[in-house]
Amino acid sequence: MGATAGAIWGRSEQQDFRSRVRGTLLGAAVGDALGAPAHGLDLGGIRKAYGPEGLVDLAPAYGRRGAVTHLTQLSLFSVDGLIRAQVRRDTGAWHPPTDVHRAYLRWAATQRDWGPDERRKDDGWLAREEWLYARRDPPRSLLLGLGDDTMGTLDAPKNPGEPGAEAAARSAPFGLLVGWDPQLVAQLAVECAAQTHGHPTARLAAGAYAVIVHALARGDSLDGGVQRALALLSARPGHQPVSDALQHALGAVRQGLPGPDRVHELTGQGTAEGLVAAAVYCALVGEDVRHGLCLAVNQDGPSAMAGALTGGLLGALHGETALPPAWLAELEGRPTILELADDFAMEMTQGPALHGPAGSSPGWLARYPRA
Repeated sequence: MGATAGAIWGRSEQQDFRSRVRGTLLGAAVGDALGAPAHGLDLGGIRKAYGPEGLVDLAPAYGRRGAVTHLTQLSLFSVDGLIRAQVRRDTGAWHPPTDVHRAYLRWAATQRDWGPDERRKDDGWLAREEWLYARRDPPRSLLLGLGDDTMGTLDAPKNPGEPGAEAAARSAPFGLLVGWDPQLVAQLAVECAAQTHGHPTARLAAGAYAVIVHALARGDSLDGGVQRALALLSARPGHQPVSDALQHALGAVRQGLPGPDRVHELTGQGTAEGLVAAAVYCALVGEDVRHGLCLAVNQDGPSAMAGALTGGLLGALHGETALPPAWLAELEGRPTILELADDFAMEMTQGPALHGPAGSSPGWLARYPRA
């Protein structure tokens, strides 16, 4: 698989990349937090609870405003796994799906334990973050898929009948591998999706979403990113449901004013391809980040997932400064998200200075162990 070359990055390019990394991770988390209070509610229930306009601001969930769900937790562990993969490459061990799977197993351990303890002192810093041990309604598919050490693969996927979008919602970090070829980004997302969501459509939707984020992180337009994803999908067996959903999203942009009915039409039964398509639509028609996210969460489907997918796209497209500052101020885990985002950007742009033939930083290897 490909890799980013630190030597080619200029300072302004590094700053732009870091802004997009921060934007992607924070945007997905903010969208997740905006939709979290609507867990289990349809549009009527949302309006009954929050007024005729629905959710237009952060509201309490899990005992606080700005709380995130398992979707954000797993996205952060995706990032951790990708950094560890880069660090482990020095040892000659280069199989990112395995490193990402190990990271997901570290997340699964947080869902079984009360909090970090001495067992985690050699597990890197992310697994010691207390707030990540909160259990935020992870679906059975995730707990089963990561319930043992066996890694799901394309030949033997976990939960082969599971069509949900949880795998897509944790795949934005794969798109931030801007030095990789888009085909390899798609392949990585598809392989990692098979670890919990083995249905072909769920896997391909994750791949398509990662490719769209990848295009945005490299400065392309959202429409251009969707076209890139469609082109890559066309060569993969079973792509038609995902391709049709994305084409439907592009067509819906020209069909009048956006609203919940349009979003629900795209979301359909809440499967992966419908939620990715709805996120693309909300990001395309939103007047700004706030409007796009509100459009995504105020509908009959899974609001947190739609918000997270939409927020990842908008953050990658516009960078961190476009995100609503009042929402960021209350976002659960924001210091951790920022720290991880900056570590990812530094690893991808300056990895050889952190670990390489000339020597390694002990502090960096303590944060992201090679083992």
